[in-house]
Amino acid sequence: MSTDKAGLAATQAWVRADQKAAMANQSVDVLVIGGGASGAGVFLDALSRGLSAVLIEKQDFMAGTSSRSTKLVHGGVRYLEQAVQQLDPGKYQLVKEALSERKRMLAMAPHLAWPINLITPVKSLIGLPYFRVGLGVYDFLSGSEKIGPSRMENKKALHEICPDLDLKPLAGGVSYFDGQFDDARFGVAMLRTALEMGGHALNYAAITGLIHEDGLVVGAHCSDLMADDVEAGDAAFSIHAKAVVNCTGPWSDTLRTMADPECKPVMSVSSGVHLVIDRDLLPTGRGILIPETEDGRVLFLLPWLGKTLIGTTDDPAKLSMTPTVSDDEIDYILRTANSWLSRPILRSEVSASWSGLRPLVADTDSETTSQLSREHVVINNKGLISLTGGKWTTWRRMGQDCIDFVLKNSTLTAKPCGTPGMFLAGAQGDAAAACAALAHLPADIQAHLWQAYGDRAAQVLACGSAERLVAGEVYIEAELQWIVQQEGACTVEDVLNRRLRVGMLDERVAAQMAPRVAELLAQAQTAVPA
Repeated sequence: MSTDKAGLAATQAWVRADQKAAMANQSVDVLVIGGGASGAGVFLDALSRGLSAVLIEKQDFMAGTSSRSTKLVHGGVRYLEQAVQQLDPGKYQLVKEALSERKRMLAMAPHLAWPINLITPVKSLIGLPYFRVGLGVYDFLSGSEKIGPSRMENKKALHEICPDLDLKPLAGGVSYFDGQFDDARFGVAMLRTALEMGGHALNYAAITGLIHEDGLVVGAHCSDLMADDVEAGDAAFSIHAKAVVNCTGPWSDTLRTMADPECKPVMSVSSGVHLVIDRDLLPTGRGILIPETEDGRVLFLLPWLGKTLIGTTDDPAKLSMTPTVSDDEIDYILRTANSWLSRPILRSEVSASWSGLRPLVADTDSETTSQLSREHVVINNKGLISLTGGKWTTWRRMGQDCIDFVLKNSTLTAKPCGTPGMFLAGAQGDAAAACAALAHLPADIQAHLWQAYGDRAAQVLACGSAERLVAGEVYIEAELQWIVQQEGACTVEDVLNRRLRVGMLDERVAAQMAPRVAELLAQAQTAVPA
């Protein structure tokens, strides 16, 4: 099915029972395990080449690291600095590759990804040319994919960007461009697009074992965690595939060990902690990069969906399905941010916080997780192809490299990769017509619907009432019908955290909305045709 700008109508309901029926006890070309950014990228890539593909996710789609990022589409300024200081060609290549993918990602879904101007405040006159030259190299590496120039900024500009910034110790700043996005919604748009290309995806389905033939992995045994009677065996089903791809991020080694108990672990993880502040610290919509914290990390202050996002730490972590934010981590972020502000952020202004696990390719010579590789790798363990490492910005290239590897190591044949130039669901239709259909709504609801759903906002509105779920908030009841029918949500948390995003913006508002969301979710699920 075409994915060009001519567009795809969202006529195919995303019914969970239908998704399961289409893959259970079937044989496909590619089985993707893991429904985060890398899994969705492999899924899309396979389908773009004419292969049949299905995807299985143990939690909700994008529930892990892929909904808990810093929300930046970037090459990695810090990695460029490390590449120069350490003469590390790997980090240099990582930056160059990410910059080449950055503009492509912004073009795929302009409603979900957009350019952002960031400024680095500098305390010394000597530091100004250092950062100016470094960011000039960042621009140079972008080549024709550059989205805006870097430049010097004076104190007046710094004050306009962040009125609460403490200007006294500053000599000025250097600004540059990167991208920003809504990570979970971008991932859902990837999956929605894949379904319309003929793929099938199922969340809340666990892998209970791998299927081996002649010593090679040829499929997986699965359990539907949403089945009525899991204990009675009603949940069990299997999928056979010519290629099985492991995209489970931090959990990659767990599945690799199922394929080959003697395989060498390659993964390490760090935690990325973010706070959301209920204060408009950045009224012009530009962000701030704090170049060095007390222990050598970086910190971002970013405008995001009407709030201020601050992060991130980079600490060693243990595997957990529900990573938490400690008081020490919150104190660290506030202490670091406040050291640059004239008006400190109070703990009471933190409206939400979250922690995500970052999959890192282990390097025994690295002393800290901030020095471990973000490069992606593709590994073959007795037929199980594992794609791990990498980062959100390079998801498309990761998917392409992985399927290229699959084709070289299997009997499959396929067309060339079709993801360059692809437009995702919400960026495929008539934007003007969609905007016109929203014109009668309050301006804040119009802006929200367009940002979240793009040219499908009118279809969302047609699903039900435009009544606000909570007074003063932008979320409307029609979204609940759309989210269940077209976006695969199963639980209240799916809706609040990864479809509406309110749970990751304001936990108080999310709690206020939860009972009504539960009620409408139950009604919508009942109404979805079997």
